[in-house]
Amino acid sequence: MIKNLTNKVTALLLAVSIVLTLKVSAQTADSISTHRAQNVFAELLGAGITFSVNYDTRFGNRRDGLGGRLGAGFFAEDGDKLFTLPMQLNYLLGKKGKYFEIGLGATYYNAKNRPENYNVFYNGSNGQYTYSEDNDDGILVVNGGNGSGLLGTMTFGYRYQPLNSGFSFRGYINPVFDSKNFIPYFFGLSFGYTFSAK
Repeated sequence: MIKNLTNKVTALLLAVSIVLTLKVSAQTADSISTHRAQNVFAELLGAGITFSVNYDTRFGNRRDGLGGRLGAGFFAEDGDKLFTLPMQLNYLLGKKGKYFEIGLGATYYNAKNRPENYNVFYNGSNGQYTYSEDNDDGILVVNGGNGSGLLGTMTFGYRYQPLNSGFSFRGYINPVFDSKNFIPYFFGLSFGYTFSAK
């Protein structure tokens, strides 16, 4: 009876030792990829509307999951100036550096235009932007003149973000909207660098 009990205790201790060993080795292997991902990137179009430079981070010590971004954009041409400040919460789904990104946020804009009485319109049939006082064929994007406001932004797309440090890429559809308009087919591309923080 004592020999039988000793065998059972030995088997139990062996099983517990194996489980603990596997758990410790799994934690060691995952510790490299559980550092919080951070990105710095340049964005063409997208939530920055024209061109912007951004910082993105995960809120937990992980490569995926909930995170946020903040950026600044500026565009100037022939006396027209546009400053943007994109802010967005996003969520990454995926693994091994390849993620589906969904996001929701707002972009503050400040426009100083010349002349002060034209508007920016988007024509969905030909994909062109036009600048004029009136345009019955397009969707109003920015109300002309000097002014500021908020645009709502959404992100649905692909993100390549390496498990360690390195080159990152994003390609996505970025619908833009305000209280009167919705542009579903706005898009963006970004190129940047990913690094890890403990």
